Amino acid sequence: MNAIDFAKGSLETSKNFVMMLIMDMKDAPLTQPTAKGGNHPLWVLGHLVYSEANIVNHIILGETNPLIEWKEIFGDGYECVTDLSKYPPFDEVVAKFEEVRERTMTLLNGFTEADFDKPSKNCPPERQEIIGTVGKCFIVLGLHPAMHFGQVADARRAAGRGPLFG
Repeated sequence: MNAIDFAKGSLETSKNFVMMLIMDMKDAPLTQPTAKGGNHPLWVLGHLVYSEANIVNHIILGETNPLIEWKEIFGDGYECVTDLSKYPPFDEVVAKFEEVRERTMTLLNGFTEADFDKPSKNCPPERQEIIGTVGKCFIVLGLHPAMHFGQVADARRAAGRGPLFG
């Protein structure tokens, strides 16, 4: 398996795992994972979409994030709230995730393994070690859904649902 195929597999696997849990929470998208709050499924989904668009468009390509208007609700450092009116509709966020992921996969299909060693065009200096190259950006894109997977699993438990996986 080459690096491109590995990146594709990582993106697809992490998406499938987290989306299985998120879609199961469509009827309770604001359920927080703990009694003291935490990131609910709708916030996790929007955050993943916003972050992927940011990494691909802004960090890798040096362009503007097409979802920049979502920064204050889904960006790093912004806390989720339980007021549904503050968020786009659930189905809209799911559709946007599919759209952003399709663009990511199209971009990835145009890369060579050598492209993974190229510097990302707009990496903040303090994040060079994490997203300083195209390849490192794809590592983060594959891992990021897994980082939030537990939050959604715990929100499901808080909603009284049992595990979907073994």
